[in-house]
Amino acid sequence: MKYLTAAAATVLMGFSLTIGQTTARAEVPPPVPPISLAPPAGFPQGPNPLQQWIDAHIPKPAQIVPRAARPAPGNVPADLTPLWHAVQSAPTGDPLFDSWPADLERYAPGDILETRDVTGTAFPMLLFTTGTTIQRATLIKFRTTNSSGAPSIGTATLILPAKAWTGPGARPVLLNATAINALSRKCTTGYVLAHGLEVPTGQDFSPSPTLWAAERGYAVVIPDHEGPLMSYAEPTVAGHTMLDSIRAVRNFAPEQFGQSRFASTGYSGGAIASYASAVLADEYAPELTPYLAGASFGGLTTDYRAFAHNFDGSYISGFLLTIALAIAREHPEILGLMNHLAEWAATSPVKEICSGSFGGLGMAPVPFEAVANIDKPLDSALAEEIFDRLNLTGRKSAVPLFVYHGLHDPWIPVSGAERLHREQCALGVAVTKNIVGGEHLLAYLSSYGATTEWLDQRLRGVPATGDCGGAAGAR
Repeated sequence: MKYLTAAAATVLMGFSLTIGQTTARAEVPPPVPPISLAPPAGFPQGPNPLQQWIDAHIPKPAQIVPRAARPAPGNVPADLTPLWHAVQSAPTGDPLFDSWPADLERYAPGDILETRDVTGTAFPMLLFTTGTTIQRATLIKFRTTNSSGAPSIGTATLILPAKAWTGPGARPVLLNATAINALSRKCTTGYVLAHGLEVPTGQDFSPSPTLWAAERGYAVVIPDHEGPLMSYAEPTVAGHTMLDSIRAVRNFAPEQFGQSRFASTGYSGGAIASYASAVLADEYAPELTPYLAGASFGGLTTDYRAFAHNFDGSYISGFLLTIALAIAREHPEILGLMNHLAEWAATSPVKEICSGSFGGLGMAPVPFEAVANIDKPLDSALAEEIFDRLNLTGRKSAVPLFVYHGLHDPWIPVSGAERLHREQCALGVAVTKNIVGGEHLLAYLSSYGATTEWLDQRLRGVPATGDCGGAAGAR
């Protein structure tokens, strides 16, 4: 039972990694009945011997769940509702992040729900973490749309730099999609800038795109692109949040940003958001496309199916399983495939981890079969359906692209970036490709100069030509 031992070790590790994190102040909620799940209907494969042994020897968890900020959305099956509530991150204690308007449906995407001046906390945080000095920081809460098309809430922080804009026209704006990579609502950039560093979380990369933009007089928007459910790696949520952040900023200060050019950038987890905003813009926010100057991203995975199969049970399996939990918050059908061990893990302090704790979870190689209740879960009909929902390939970007990647990236093969470049070129997009030396983290540093040069030209209105014909594109 080596897989069981490894899986149990990962659960215990998740508890130890989160000891000491601040717990939100909330009323003691009423208990809910023990979670009881059976393999979903329509799946011919039942549990294999390992899964039968796990469920026979590990009891179902009985949960005391944090009081939900809102009822479960309509796409959560009734029998999974208790578990869906149990796997959510606890409320932050700040109503701006926790509360949902009762009449959210009457608002349009990008409509502002609430704002707060957070300069007092954001200034020292940005100075300490990135070296950026600012004039003002405003936290904006707005209406957006979740992955199933239902109204949702989003948050983003608008940063006005200390340096004045002296160029022609309106001040340009950079959307910096930081690699939040977290399950807790307290790990978002917006919460950290509004409250200070309460939890061990990584935010911006170094050197920082925020610092680079501020030094040129550009405004910066940092969206909390995982959405209110902290659904890390869900591309539709990320893309919608990015685009509605632009709408919200234009609504907040139309005299300053109504005619501004916007460009986005993101690496690794942030790349998902920058890429998704580019390919979803035409269908979700067509009125914005005249103001969208370009999108850069690196270290991006677009093939979730291949990623899951390649690293199932590997040295980063804990990371992979955490992503599956995050996506299950938006696609709750996944919860129906959990066995008792998975239920314990998903409702444990693991659900509150930040990016600083992700690495340790991969030390024990745990395959999906050790936490599922059906044999070969990655080959199931539901898995195929989820992979299809998460797949944005084949959609044409509404803006020029700068795609960069590390030649020796051990997690995400460079072939994915090459394929994306070919695909978008064939669709008529001006794409610049920048394949650099190094693995996943060094590739960010290796491409930093070329990436920011490309962004600078886009934000200043220089047309992009791309390198689809083989020659070097506009940089």
